[in-house]
Amino acid sequence: MTAEASLTSARPKRRGVTSPPVLWISVLIVLGTALWMMLAPTAASEVLGVIVGWVSTWFGSWYFAISAAVLGFVIVVALTRAGRIRLGPDDSRPSFNILTWSAMLFATGIGTDLIFFAVAEPATQYLAPPVTDPETTAAAREAVVWTMFHYGHVGWAMYALMGLALAYFHYRKGRPLSIRSGLEVLFGDRVWGRWGHAIDIAAIMGTVFGVAVTLGIGVSMLSRGLHLLTGMDDSLIIKIALIVVAVVMSTVSAVSGVARGVRRLSELQVVLALVLLAIILVTGDTSFLLNGLVMNVGDYLASLPAMTLDTMAFEAPTEWLNAWTLFFWAWWIAWAPFVGLFLARISRGRTIRQFVLGTMTIPFVYITLWVSFFGNSTLQTIRSGGETGARMAELGVNEPESALYFLLEQFPLAPVLIGLAIVTGLLLFVTSADSGALVLAKLSCDPRSPDEDAPGWLRVLWSALMGLVTLGLLIAGGVAALQQATMLMGLPFSFVMLGIMIAFWKSVRAELAAQDRALAEVARTDRVQEPSGSPTADLS
Repeated sequence: MTAEASLTSARPKRRGVTSPPVLWISVLIVLGTALWMMLAPTAASEVLGVIVGWVSTWFGSWYFAISAAVLGFVIVVALTRAGRIRLGPDDSRPSFNILTWSAMLFATGIGTDLIFFAVAEPATQYLAPPVTDPETTAAAREAVVWTMFHYGHVGWAMYALMGLALAYFHYRKGRPLSIRSGLEVLFGDRVWGRWGHAIDIAAIMGTVFGVAVTLGIGVSMLSRGLHLLTGMDDSLIIKIALIVVAVVMSTVSAVSGVARGVRRLSELQVVLALVLLAIILVTGDTSFLLNGLVMNVGDYLASLPAMTLDTMAFEAPTEWLNAWTLFFWAWWIAWAPFVGLFLARISRGRTIRQFVLGTMTIPFVYITLWVSFFGNSTLQTIRSGGETGARMAELGVNEPESALYFLLEQFPLAPVLIGLAIVTGLLLFVTSADSGALVLAKLSCDPRSPDEDAPGWLRVLWSALMGLVTLGLLIAGGVAALQQATMLMGLPFSFVMLGIMIAFWKSVRAELAAQDRALAEVARTDRVQEPSGSPTADLS
């Protein structure tokens, strides 16, 4: 049987709920790593630094190449006639309306880290850009564009690829909702054995550490925000308490399922985030912010093609690339199995074109507004000079977890804004954790199980393990350790993504070819059955 034919064969029989090799190997690796980082933080930090240096030297260009390839691929798929294919039977329609779907797109793919980097990165890129002279107008324009680039279409293309492939093979081809299904075209039945176990373990490792980065950043920001708002100590004890709160809230949300818990939290956080943005726009320098927004969009669109493949070979700013572009690309790759599986779960019935356009535009519109308003406000404060400008610059580079709150203190109703930012950050924090728990539980189940969602106890287990890894990384070195772990864990899954891309294109081409053959056969049959005295026959 060919690989393509095997996709349309009957679904394999169920063999239990969990996948023991995947579940317990993953749990042991995650638990062992977390304990190592907590018991030997200095050694862990040093080892991570050495490995990241090796990855950057030998695979830095690979991260650029695979990211650009995925971006080009999803655009081509959406714009060609393959874009008309539905993620499900031809008569299927979306399960969620466009507003709810958009809210879940936003909530799943964006975490507290956006709040963090929307202030910290523009400040850093203005004061210490990779190539441009620092503290110039050119550096100011590039600073926001770099942030938009790192949160922009390249990363969302990775999400789109994984979501497309998983939804296509599951809802249209009848295969299990599993990353393995996306590679069955290439590897056949071997994906249901040890090869498949390795693929799922790689996806779980990337997801755990990718989400842990967001949770770690979120914990640092929320702890500092509570300190500023209430005077509470910004200590490890408070961070542990915040992790526990997030684990409990995410567990309740994840156990309640997609249609209730995740959906409601997603809708609420979108509303609060938009309210915060509106207040910043109205109470800030409105004219400047709107002008900056239009300028940023123009600069971003003009720069995107060149930036996507710019490895800065002549400048070779290795430390900058490791801290920014390579970290972000590894982070997006690490999140891709988690977000892709979740997006597939909520996107049945949409066409490929609708899915790609929605995934690539809806969240990015929000990202653009957030990064532009907060980034330009940060730069305006720094460039205004004086004690306030100097303090903003210092915090943006050296204490980024405090930079957002210092910026908000420059606006009217500062306590209200800080409180709103904390609540919004907490919801982003929780929705990242609950979505991660849902997907990790699904990945550790037998992919041939017909159940849509994993058992509740598995979601509780993964919520707790994500909290433990977050704590371990914070003890081992804070945000720097989180970034280093992500660059390492994202690498294996980047090769899985390449296989997914090839397999998906191969299957879609086969389906389009089958459609062409069917249409040709219908046309031939019509010609054969056409009466000889018909007008068409006379014309011929």
